[in-house]
Amino acid sequence: MKKILLIDDDELITMSLEMIINAEEGFEVIGKGNSGREGVKLFDELNPDLLLMDIRMADMNGLEAAEEILSKHKDAIILFLTTFSDDEYIVKALKLGVRGYLLKQDYKSLPAALHAAMDGQSVFGGAIVDKLPALMSTAEEDSGFDYESKDISEKEYEVIQLVAEGFSNKEIAQKLFLSEGTVRNYLSTILEKLELRDRTQLAIFYLKN
Repeated sequence: MKKILLIDDDELITMSLEMIINAEEGFEVIGKGNSGREGVKLFDELNPDLLLMDIRMADMNGLEAAEEILSKHKDAIILFLTTFSDDEYIVKALKLGVRGYLLKQDYKSLPAALHAAMDGQSVFGGAIVDKLPALMSTAEEDSGFDYESKDISEKEYEVIQLVAEGFSNKEIAQKLFLSEGTVRNYLSTILEKLELRDRTQLAIFYLKN
């Protein structure tokens, strides 16, 4: 049973999310809070498998809370569930290394998103995915990072691009005519060369550089 912690300043939304999550086999809500500061406290106390948290909250917002939690629990799995799809929020969230960014209007896809996040995938709502090409385009125009200085090969760079566009290992393998195992090996090597933790950090690294 995967333990879920919910943090949202709207009590009605928290109750609704709790019902949705508890109805999904394999998941159980073990704690609830209504501010980022409470989220930090409860995460330390309950050690959940996944934290589902809003961004705009009083006392301490979700971004600040996530930064503090990840500074102490580097493997924490955090998903943001918010009403706002601001570019600044998205970039900050990904830069922190959270597992995903969902919009509350996409609540029907929440169970699938929870399963995907627990399986190690990065999760984005449809509206967020739509924004990624524009964010990448802007990043490419401003790019000054020398990938060759990190010994990134042309094939590895292609893998980085496809990860940033949200493709799974299987999809990347199909596009580049590789096996999934080879893609996984490429990713491990890339993360080591760029000194990054996971594919989420790799995506935001590409967006910013």
